[in-house]
Amino acid sequence: MAAPSSFDAIVVGAGPAGTTAALGLAQKGAKVLLLERGEYPGAKNMFGGMLAYCPTPERLIPNFWENAPWERAVTKRVLSVVGGESSTSLVFHASSEGRLQGEVGATVVAGASFDKTLIGFTLFRPLFDCWYAEQAVAQGVTLLSGCRVEGLVQKAGAVCGVRVAGEHDVVEAPLVIACDGVLSFLAREAGLHAGREPHQVALGVRALYLLSEDEINERFGLKGREGASYEFLGCTRGIRGGGFLYTQTDTVAAGLVVHLDSLKEKQIPPYELLEHFVAQPPVSLLLRGAQLVEYSAHLLPEAGLRMVPKLYANGLLVAGDAAGLCYTNGLTQEGMNLAMTSGWLAAEVAAEALAAGNVSAAYLARYEQELKNSFVLRDLKTFRRAIDFLHRDQLFTVYPQVVARLMEDVFRSDGHPKRRIAALLRQAMKGRVSLRQVVRDALEGGRAFLC
Repeated sequence: MAAPSSFDAIVVGAGPAGTTAALGLAQKGAKVLLLERGEYPGAKNMFGGMLAYCPTPERLIPNFWENAPWERAVTKRVLSVVGGESSTSLVFHASSEGRLQGEVGATVVAGASFDKTLIGFTLFRPLFDCWYAEQAVAQGVTLLSGCRVEGLVQKAGAVCGVRVAGEHDVVEAPLVIACDGVLSFLAREAGLHAGREPHQVALGVRALYLLSEDEINERFGLKGREGASYEFLGCTRGIRGGGFLYTQTDTVAAGLVVHLDSLKEKQIPPYELLEHFVAQPPVSLLLRGAQLVEYSAHLLPEAGLRMVPKLYANGLLVAGDAAGLCYTNGLTQEGMNLAMTSGWLAAEVAAEALAAGNVSAAYLARYEQELKNSFVLRDLKTFRRAIDFLHRDQLFTVYPQVVARLMEDVFRSDGHPKRRIAALLRQAMKGRVSLRQVVRDALEGGRAFLC
């Protein structure tokens, strides 16, 4: 390992946030060491499969989305409410501007005419993270994989390096950027948070199924490199959370994201919950005959703005999942785009601090202000009530059953006179939820999503 004084900054974690931070700093002329505990970037990352479009990497790498190794562009999104054997779905198809044009082979021609803001990209983190880290290395970043960071080096109340496992157990630099995941032991050691609680964290479990490209296109109603995302509510056996399906080129990712405290309370093993999910229609129909090739699990930040710690200390910045930058608003779950943007903003502020020779907390505090000015913390603030609202158990138990019963009665034709929708709704609610509770939840939901 290089001498302790040879780097201007150390970035811990070669995920989207860490690599973006390292690349941004390198482009500003800083000497950057990027440390990754996996055998290679992405080796230890479980990811459901979709990244919402983000302009940040295009600021660092020209034609980023034309060259990055993504699988499909998601032009179709489906939200399904599952109750027993029935499901009710809301389907969104991107407009013609969101459709892909000008495709050649496995890539999209630079300048292809499509509106990226309407879509997301499915991808494999091991491939994507490796490629992205290679771009950083090509611009001067020193990448060291298989390196486990065990703690911080602090002198006179300031972070000035990290302790790593191995013969050379200390690496020093004026500035450290922690992108070490949702638990972020580095941020905790620096006193920026007191540890993560079960109600702040979700568990993501994912299975990967092999299907041919033609089979995926036929089953999901796609063509070319178009992709689809399916989100499911009411599929988790009463545990707060939801399910997903994401299409890649010749695989489908199927999985669940569930609140850790709710999972602990129900005492259902995650693999059993996942098996239950993929056995339910319509998931089982979409996966029929598919070959299971991989299973993985990962912790995710789930508490939104309330989970975001103090983001800076003397000689230290925190970005990505380590900063709790992830949210679910009931329709979408976003994280990688927030991570990349936080990494970029951390690099901008860090470069200025290094140039000024001032890495004090007072100087680095501008990083938090930059996040507040960006969509990152503004989105977390916008959906802070939605995140709280989604911790209501009845959303995942009672209401999916009510929706299923209502829709079954609406479409039932049995030779008897039709009843009004209001009467059918009252029948669907009977014995499940009171009108008072429905009104209360409707008002709270309105405040969470509309106000």
